[in-house]
Formats: sequence, structure tokens, C-alpha cells
Amino acid sequence: MKELEDDMKDKINLFISSKRLEGLAEVTLIGYERELKLFADSVSKATVQIQTPDIRNYLASLKSVKNATVGKKLDVFRSFFGWMVKEEILLRDPTAKIKNPKKGKRLPKGLSVEELELAREVCETKRERAMLEVFYSTGCRLSELASMDIDRIDKQDMSTTVIGKGNKERKVYLTYTALYHLNSYLKSRNDDCEAVFVTKRRPHRRMGNKSIQDEVNKIEQRAQLKKKLTPHVLRHTLAQNMLDNGANLEEVQSILGHSNISTTQVYAHVSEERKQQAHKRYA
Repeated sequence: MKELEDDMKDKINLFISSKRLEGLAEVTLIGYERELKLFADSVSKATVQIQTPDIRNYLASLKSVKNATVGKKLDVFRSFFGWMVKEEILLRDPTAKIKNPKKGKRLPKGLSVEELELAREVCETKRERAMLEVFYSTGCRLSELASMDIDRIDKQDMSTTVIGKGNKERKVYLTYTALYHLNSYLKSRNDDCEAVFVTKRRPHRRMGNKSIQDEVNKIEQRAQLKKKLTPHVLRHTLAQNMLDNGANLEEVQSILGHSNISTTQVYAHVSEERKQQAHKRYA
């Protein structure tokens, strides 16, 4: 039994190493490895013995798991088994005949103008305010903001570059408000760390994803908003406001770094919904 488990885990390690060489983000690789090892522990089979029913039964056994989450797990398995077919470890892909579960359509909800202003008002430090403004102004993901470097900021152009999904670099923009508060925060620092956002304690180091999320959580708790305040919600807020003010889908797609415009189209539906609500309220 142990030999069978070891065979699967050896293949998982090879897969992770291969994807690391391709440049996949470390956080993505950690998620892949966790999902695949949970599956390996459950099936207790050698790689070549795994059949389509094994994967179907495993996914069906997951209780109280949303269809979207099951779909993400299936995507991991597809990547893994597809890689093994390419590497000629397997002759066929056992995930090929498995269909994605249907997803319930959930529209993203951004902050209203009043909610965003309230979040601004409760910021207690220059770092908190700068972080909030940069998240909203750029529409950056959590990992993108964490990896921001000072020397990439172009104050004259009011922009900076970030590394997004798939290790792709893109240009994002700072509003006057964001640049003002970012400058104020950077001038208050007396360290030589290259990161835009650093820890309070010495030696000052780059803030990680969790530290940044904790900082945003503090703002949320003080603001007592009815909605969650997360980097993703601020990203939604930017997209909705841009569309409400006349930006087209391609422009929003470029700002957010979406590889597929269908992802951006979700915001268009939200924007139309907001317009309809406003019409009912004020017409």
C-alpha cells in the first residue's frame, strides 16, 4: 500500500517541479500539491492504476463543497494527468470524460461611493490609507500588491508595473489621491527596503499576502461595512466605477489583467444592474 502511495507522490513531486520551471506562482503550486496529495491519500493507487471512476468517486465524496470548488479541484487533476500523458507516463487521461459541475452565477459586489469613503475615513496609519488607495486605484490582486517595488513607480506617469497571473507584467495606474497617500507613506519610512509596503518592525521587510490581508481586515472591522472589504472587493469596485463612468470592456480588461474578456463581462452585467436600481430609485 505504501509503495502505491509513494509512486503517486513521486509523480506529484515531478509535476510540481516541472510547473515551477514553467514559472507558475509558488502559491499556485502549493495549492496544486495539497489537492493532489489529498487525492493520493484517498485512492491509495499507483498512478497507472487510476481510472476515471476513481476521480469521479473522489469528487462525489466531498461533502458540503460548492460546485465551483469541485471545478477547481478537477482543473488541478486535469493539469496533472494531462502533464503525465504529455510525459508519456500514462497512455490516456482519466479526466478527459469528466465534465465540469454547473456553477451558480454569482455576481461580484463592489463598494458604493459612501462605503469606500467610510473605509477611507477609518484608516489610522499612513500605510493603511496608502494600501487602500493603491488597491482601489490599480485594481491589483493581493499578490500583485505584495510584490510591488518602489523603483517601478513612475510618479510622472502616475503608474507602476506589477507581475500578474502567469508571470505576466502589466502597467497599472495611480489616481492623484492614491499617489498623494503613497508618497506620504513612503516619505515617513526610514529604511532601504525595495518593497512598496513593508513591516512595521525592524528589520523592515516586504509584507506578505497574509500581513496585507490582516491590514485590510482592520479597516473593515473599524468601518463596520455590511459587505466584506477585501482586495478583490476593491478590484470589483474599480471595475464597476470605470464601466459606470463610460470605460469600455477592453479598457477594464487591460487594467485588471484578465486574459479572457468573458471574465470582464461579469462586471458589465453588474454595472447594468446598478443603473437599473438607480433608475428605479430616482426616476
